[in-house]
Amino acid sequence: MIPDLRPVRAFLDSSHNELAGRAAEFAAREIAPLPVPANDDAARQQARSIMKALGAAGLFAPIEAQDTRGCCIVREALAAASPLADAVFALQGLGTTPLLLAGGEEHKKWVRDSMRGEAMGAFAVTEEEAGSDAASMQTRARLDGADYILNGAKTLISNAGVADYYILFASIDPEKGSKGVSAFLIPAKAPGFKFVRAQVMSAPHPLGEIALQDCKVPASARLGAEGEGFKIALGTLDRLRTTVGASACGMAARALDESLRHAGARRQFGKPLAEFQLIQDKLARMATKLRAARLLVYEAAWEKDQGAERITLESGMAKAFATEEAQHIIDDAVQILGGRGVLADHPVDRLYRSIRALRIYEGTTEIQHLLIAGQLLRERSA
Repeated sequence: MIPDLRPVRAFLDSSHNELAGRAAEFAAREIAPLPVPANDDAARQQARSIMKALGAAGLFAPIEAQDTRGCCIVREALAAASPLADAVFALQGLGTTPLLLAGGEEHKKWVRDSMRGEAMGAFAVTEEEAGSDAASMQTRARLDGADYILNGAKTLISNAGVADYYILFASIDPEKGSKGVSAFLIPAKAPGFKFVRAQVMSAPHPLGEIALQDCKVPASARLGAEGEGFKIALGTLDRLRTTVGASACGMAARALDESLRHAGARRQFGKPLAEFQLIQDKLARMATKLRAARLLVYEAAWEKDQGAERITLESGMAKAFATEEAQHIIDDAVQILGGRGVLADHPVDRLYRSIRALRIYEGTTEIQHLLIAGQLLRERSA
């Protein structure tokens, strides 16, 4: 399904309409027919296959161009067809954006290969005791001659075990807190790097734990200067957080579409469900929430594409509102479909299992609210 860009056309360029058509056609042709992975191994294989198809179709181009609105459009189309395909696109963004922001000549090969769908990236921040409080991470890096030696562990890492490289964050000087964190590009084949185990989600999504045991990488693997890792991480998330809201819009749009189709076809008490006022009330609220979410998402993306250095307020609002309201929209869709909505092979049930994670990753809703309030208070003080 083509994302409904009419409500947000004021925020788009003509090229975005063409991109929306291409992304929707690709999703219908290449993604929608794919079987739902039967297990985690199948999901990992399918993720690699999707990456190659996206690269061949040139749909990673908005990431390299740092076209936030373009990324939102592609994510909407993919998320409506397959949350796993959307996750593949998102992780290519998280893997390459730090390289685009702070990488050197030696890192460009990874960007080129990623954009062609020939290399898969991962973004490794989270640890057992460091999630939203990323500055408390325990993974350590020390300079040893011309190399860095890294030790530690990361958990809940998307693409763990299937990625070709990891953008990994480690502390060089723990006493400096967040200012002691540096970012590194770690190839999956680096000596001392280990994929520990898969962590299986209720929705198809490669996830797992990794460990570094005297992992050795050259000094050129560091991105930016020492101590700039936290800045790179925040810059990456600030740029891509808005696209999480777009993904939520794509899932919500699919749920609304399924609800409208079912309400028109399903008959109870001698008439279609669509003629019952309580069903109409749900449909109206679902459509209104979706439109409001899209407006927040594309306004934030537009701000970034106009050259705003940071869009903490706008992206926080877009991500928090869109993901929370998408959860409500999909829940209403399950209610409208009734028993069909909780069957494991129904698209709405798959959406219900997939949407929940969006309210957590790249900053929980609660963290977004703190960032929004902090920004408002600083502006007020100024």
